[in-house]
Amino acid sequence: MNRRTPLAMSTTALLCLAVSLSSSDSLAQQKSLKDQLVGTWTLVSSDQVRPDGSKLKQFGANPKGINVFDANGRFFLMIASSRFLVIASADNTKIVSYDPSKTNSEEIDSLTVEPMAYYGTYTVNEAERVAILHLEASTFPNQVGTDQKRTITTLTANELKYSSPAAMSGVQVHQVWKRAK
Repeated sequence: MNRRTPLAMSTTALLCLAVSLSSSDSLAQQKSLKDQLVGTWTLVSSDQVRPDGSKLKQFGANPKGINVFDANGRFFLMIASSRFLVIASADNTKIVSYDPSKTNSEEIDSLTVEPMAYYGTYTVNEAERVAILHLEASTFPNQVGTDQKRTITTLTANELKYSSPAAMSGVQVHQVWKRAK
Protein backbone atom coordinates (compact mmCIF):
# COMPACT_ATOMS: atom_id res chain seq x y z
CA MET A 1 0.00 0.00 0.00
CA ASN A 2 1.34 3.43 -0.95
CA ARG A 3 0.64 5.87 1.84
CA ARG A 4 1.47 9.53 1.67
CA THR A 5 2.45 11.44 4.71
CA PRO A 6 0.44 14.51 5.69
CA LEU A 7 3.50 16.66 4.93
CA ALA A 8 3.78 15.27 1.37
CA MET A 9 0.04 15.84 0.79
CA SER A 10 0.28 19.40 2.11
CA THR A 11 3.29 20.12 -0.07
CA THR A 12 1.48 18.76 -3.14
CA ALA A 13 -1.63 20.82 -2.35
CA LEU A 14 0.43 24.00 -1.88
CA LEU A 15 2.29 23.37 -5.12
CA CYS A 16 -0.99 22.94 -7.03
CA LEU A 17 -2.39 26.10 -5.46
CA ALA A 18 0.73 28.09 -6.39
CA VAL A 19 0.61 26.90 -10.00
CA SER A 20 -3.09 27.77 -10.36
CA LEU A 21 -2.62 31.22 -8.80
CA SER A 22 0.39 31.88 -11.01
CA SER A 23 -1.50 31.06 -14.21
CA SER A 24 -4.56 33.08 -13.19
CA ASP A 25 -2.30 36.08 -12.44
CA SER A 26 -0.80 35.94 -15.93
CA LEU A 27 -4.28 35.77 -17.46
CA ALA A 28 -5.39 38.76 -15.40
CA GLN A 29 -2.34 40.73 -16.56
CA GLN A 30 -3.27 40.30 -20.24
CA LYS A 31 -5.25 43.39 -21.21
CA SER A 32 -8.26 43.21 -23.46
CA LEU A 33 -8.05 44.79 -26.89
CA LYS A 34 -10.30 47.62 -25.68
CA ASP A 35 -8.05 48.27 -22.67
CA GLN A 36 -4.99 48.38 -24.93
CA LEU A 37 -6.76 50.82 -27.27
CA VAL A 38 -7.54 53.35 -24.52
CA GLY A 39 -5.38 56.45 -24.75
CA THR A 40 -4.31 59.22 -27.09
CA TRP A 41 -2.75 58.40 -30.45
CA THR A 42 -1.10 60.63 -33.06
CA LEU A 43 -1.24 59.95 -36.79
CA VAL A 44 1.91 58.60 -38.47
CA SER A 45 0.51 57.72 -41.89
CA SER A 46 -2.73 57.23 -43.79
CA ASP A 47 -2.69 55.43 -47.12
CA GLN A 48 -5.52 54.69 -49.50
CA VAL A 49 -4.71 51.33 -51.07
CA ARG A 50 -6.44 50.68 -54.40
CA PRO A 51 -7.42 47.24 -55.69
CA ASP A 52 -4.36 47.25 -58.00
CA GLY A 53 -2.10 47.76 -54.94
CA SER A 54 -1.19 51.37 -55.70
CA LYS A 55 -1.16 53.75 -52.72
CA LEU A 56 -2.09 57.36 -52.21
CA LYS A 57 -0.82 59.23 -49.14
CA GLN A 58 -4.31 60.36 -48.15
CA PHE A 59 -3.17 63.29 -45.99
CA GLY A 60 0.29 63.92 -47.43
CA ALA A 61 3.73 62.81 -46.26
CA ASN A 62 3.48 64.38 -42.79
CA PRO A 63 -0.15 64.13 -41.67
CA LYS A 64 -1.30 65.69 -38.43
CA GLY A 65 -4.01 63.95 -36.48
CA ILE A 66 -5.18 62.82 -33.08
CA ASN A 67 -7.30 59.83 -32.12
CA VAL A 68 -8.52 59.50 -28.52
CA PHE A 69 -10.23 56.45 -27.03
CA ASP A 70 -11.41 56.70 -23.42
CA ALA A 71 -12.14 53.85 -21.02
CA ASN A 72 -15.87 54.70 -20.98
CA GLY A 73 -16.35 53.89 -24.68
CA ARG A 74 -16.11 57.38 -26.19
CA PHE A 75 -13.73 58.48 -28.94
CA PHE A 76 -12.66 61.59 -30.85
CA LEU A 77 -10.67 61.85 -34.09
CA MET A 78 -9.35 64.88 -35.94
CA ILE A 79 -7.03 65.03 -38.93
CA ALA A 80 -5.72 68.26 -40.44
CA SER A 81 -3.55 68.39 -43.54
CA SER A 82 -2.36 70.95 -46.02
CA ARG A 83 -2.84 68.39 -48.81
CA PHE A 84 -6.38 67.21 -48.18
CA LEU A 85 -9.39 68.77 -46.53
CA VAL A 86 -12.81 67.22 -46.31
CA ILE A 87 -15.66 69.17 -47.85
CA ALA A 88 -18.71 69.52 -45.63
CA SER A 89 -21.83 71.62 -45.78
CA ALA A 90 -21.99 74.75 -43.63
CA ASP A 91 -25.53 74.02 -42.45
CA ASN A 92 -24.97 70.26 -41.88
CA THR A 93 -27.46 69.18 -44.56
CA LYS A 94 -26.91 65.82 -46.22
CA ILE A 95 -24.80 65.75 -49.35
CA VAL A 96 -26.19 63.52 -52.08
CA SER A 97 -22.88 61.78 -52.86
CA TYR A 98 -20.04 60.56 -50.66
CA ASP A 99 -17.76 61.64 -53.52
CA PRO A 100 -17.34 65.46 -53.34
CA SER A 101 -16.74 65.55 -57.11
CA LYS A 102 -20.30 64.29 -57.66
CA THR A 103 -22.20 66.95 -55.73
CA ASN A 104 -24.89 69.02 -57.42
CA SER A 105 -24.64 72.79 -57.98
CA GLU A 106 -26.85 73.71 -54.99
CA GLU A 107 -24.65 71.61 -52.72
CA ILE A 108 -21.48 73.20 -54.08
CA ASP A 109 -22.83 76.68 -53.23
CA SER A 110 -23.30 75.65 -49.57
CA LEU A 111 -19.97 73.84 -49.10
CA THR A 112 -17.17 75.06 -46.89
CA VAL A 113 -13.75 73.52 -46.34
CA GLU A 114 -13.11 72.09 -42.86
CA PRO A 115 -10.63 69.66 -41.30
CA MET A 116 -11.86 66.08 -40.89
CA ALA A 117 -13.16 65.41 -37.41
CA TYR A 118 -15.72 63.14 -35.81
CA TYR A 119 -16.62 61.75 -32.42
CA GLY A 120 -19.02 59.38 -30.73
CA THR A 121 -18.96 56.05 -28.95
CA TYR A 122 -17.12 52.87 -29.76
CA THR A 123 -17.30 49.17 -29.04
CA VAL A 124 -14.69 46.48 -29.61
CA ASN A 125 -15.29 42.99 -30.98
CA GLU A 126 -12.37 41.20 -29.34
CA ALA A 127 -12.76 37.99 -31.37
CA GLU A 128 -12.73 39.76 -34.75
CA ARG A 129 -10.22 42.47 -33.63
CA VAL A 130 -12.60 45.19 -34.81
CA ALA A 131 -13.36 48.57 -33.27
CA ILE A 132 -16.79 49.86 -34.28
CA LEU A 133 -17.10 53.64 -34.22
CA HIS A 134 -20.65 54.99 -33.77
CA LEU A 135 -20.49 58.54 -35.17
CA GLU A 136 -22.56 61.13 -33.31
CA ALA A 137 -21.09 64.13 -35.13
CA SER A 138 -18.80 64.63 -38.10
CA THR A 139 -17.51 67.38 -40.36
CA PHE A 140 -18.95 65.28 -43.18
CA PRO A 141 -22.73 65.19 -42.51
CA ASN A 142 -23.38 61.90 -44.34
CA GLN A 143 -21.34 60.11 -41.66
CA VAL A 144 -23.51 61.23 -38.73
CA GLY A 145 -25.41 58.28 -37.27
CA THR A 146 -23.31 55.68 -39.09
CA ASP A 147 -21.10 52.91 -37.77
CA GLN A 148 -17.58 52.57 -39.12
CA LYS A 149 -15.44 49.48 -38.65
CA ARG A 150 -11.71 49.62 -38.01
CA THR A 151 -9.97 46.26 -38.34
CA ILE A 152 -7.03 46.32 -35.95
CA THR A 153 -4.08 44.67 -37.66
CA THR A 154 -1.43 45.51 -35.04
CA LEU A 155 -1.67 46.88 -31.52
CA THR A 156 1.33 47.24 -29.24
CA ALA A 157 1.97 49.52 -26.28
CA ASN A 158 3.17 52.26 -28.65
CA GLU A 159 1.70 51.54 -32.09
CA LEU A 160 -1.80 51.04 -33.50
CA LYS A 161 -2.42 49.96 -37.08
CA TYR A 162 -5.86 49.53 -38.52
CA SER A 163 -7.61 49.34 -41.86
CA SER A 164 -11.07 50.28 -43.03
CA PRO A 165 -12.98 50.39 -46.30
CA ALA A 166 -12.91 53.78 -48.05
CA ALA A 167 -15.96 55.46 -49.57
CA MET A 168 -14.75 54.34 -52.99
CA SER A 169 -15.48 50.71 -53.84
CA GLY A 170 -12.55 48.34 -53.38
CA VAL A 171 -10.27 50.92 -51.75
CA GLN A 172 -8.90 50.30 -48.25
CA VAL A 173 -7.52 52.91 -45.88
CA HIS A 174 -4.52 51.81 -43.80
CA GLN A 175 -3.57 54.05 -40.91
CA VAL A 176 -0.68 53.95 -38.48
CA TRP A 177 -0.87 55.75 -35.13
CA LYS A 178 1.67 56.09 -32.34
CA ARG A 179 0.80 56.54 -28.69
CA ALA A 180 1.11 60.17 -27.63
CA LYS A 181 3.63 60.88 -24.88
